[in-house]
Amino acid sequence: MAIKYVPEPFRIKVVEPLRVLTREEREKKIAEARYNVFSLHAEDCYIDLLTDSGTNAMSQNQWSGIMSGDESYAGATSYFKLLEAGKDIFNYSYIQPVHQGRAAEKVLLPLFLKKGQYAISNMFFDTTRAHVLLCGARPLDCVVEEAKNPAKRAPFKGNMDVAKLESLIKQYGPENIGLVVMTITNNSAGGQPVSMKNMRETAAVCKKYSIPLDIDAARYAENAYFIKRDDPEYKNTSIKDIIREIFSYADMFTMSAKKDTIVNMGGMIGIKDANNPVIINVKGNCINYEGFISYGGLAGRDLEALAIGLYEGLDEYYLRYRIGQMEYLASRLDDAGIAYQSPVGGHGVFVDAQALFPHIPYNEFPAQTLVVELYKEAGIRCCDIGSYMLGNDPDTGKQLKADFEFTRLAIPRRVYTQAHLDVIADALIEIKKYAGSIKHGYRITWEPPILRHFQAQLEPIK
Repeated sequence: MAIKYVPEPFRIKVVEPLRVLTREEREKKIAEARYNVFSLHAEDCYIDLLTDSGTNAMSQNQWSGIMSGDESYAGATSYFKLLEAGKDIFNYSYIQPVHQGRAAEKVLLPLFLKKGQYAISNMFFDTTRAHVLLCGARPLDCVVEEAKNPAKRAPFKGNMDVAKLESLIKQYGPENIGLVVMTITNNSAGGQPVSMKNMRETAAVCKKYSIPLDIDAARYAENAYFIKRDDPEYKNTSIKDIIREIFSYADMFTMSAKKDTIVNMGGMIGIKDANNPVIINVKGNCINYEGFISYGGLAGRDLEALAIGLYEGLDEYYLRYRIGQMEYLASRLDDAGIAYQSPVGGHGVFVDAQALFPHIPYNEFPAQTLVVELYKEAGIRCCDIGSYMLGNDPDTGKQLKADFEFTRLAIPRRVYTQAHLDVIADALIEIKKYAGSIKHGYRITWEPPILRHFQAQLEPIK
């Protein structure tokens, strides 16, 4: 039975009109897009779940702040507001704004990684994996085994496998591990959280072998909420204090602020120790790639909205509603017998497409098959988190097999209502009825050498 929907802790003040294409029109549009939903026009999508990154609804306070943004090139007032907020929340000495998460990776990762080295993560997401490869290094995933069984309900399935981490360090040599990255929440594993204990143990291993530890901090507030909710030790601890402890175990963080900070554009780099020599190189790379250090590729109005959003994302009433949306949608899928990465994570529902299409092999991309069907069925745009996204082995060129074949339904913050979530559930229930009649998946007819899922062209296998 579906759980009770958590009501929105806000009122809707501005609306954006949407239109719904007919089934025939949608089938034509997806064919014209070569079966890649990134090539669709946004106006042709009714419910857009492609990503929760930058697609959020900002508050009246954020919009008000935009009007007072200081657009000075150097030393803008809005920049110092952001520094104050960042230092207050994360307790880090140095905060560097950049225009988004992959910019943070472009600035920071080459300072630690080079050809012949490795980076280890509880799981790399697509852009982080790509930036490791662009440095000439190789990414190694090290998530706990429980995460690889979507049907198994276990807390903190985003955790690092600490024993495997230490084994990989010994196997490749500590001198060859340039960086360890802890992704919170663990996006590729289904938005699953990382426990405080796991963060602490991972940090201890990194310190033992003198390997720097970076937090991929896109969904830090959602992760803190899960710790408060599911770890009895932290049930009476504030979200802000939980965040401070999480970040105390790392040396630095990279962040796409387009998620938990509820802005449409923005990112940050944080360095804990003010005496860390890497700071001067971060500044240099930022000036080269992003712009002067006090704006980092952002307008002053973006810096202002970001400083406000950092605090809004910590509100426990908002976070309860935010996670509650995922739980409501997941409970409807439970009632329908549709498998997903369970328990549901923070920013979306990751449907187990392999369970829905058990007859479609990984190299025909079952998760991308479900992506296409959801668009055709109800105008819902979402994305593959499976073998299609994972791509080819950088050394052999052969298609890699992902640990999961997930179709990710990423829910933008403060955007969709219960009625929209019901449309999503109803569409999946309808697809389940005819899933067996879809005999084959898709083949790629053209792809770029890296991050192929953004641009690749596909065709259905007849």
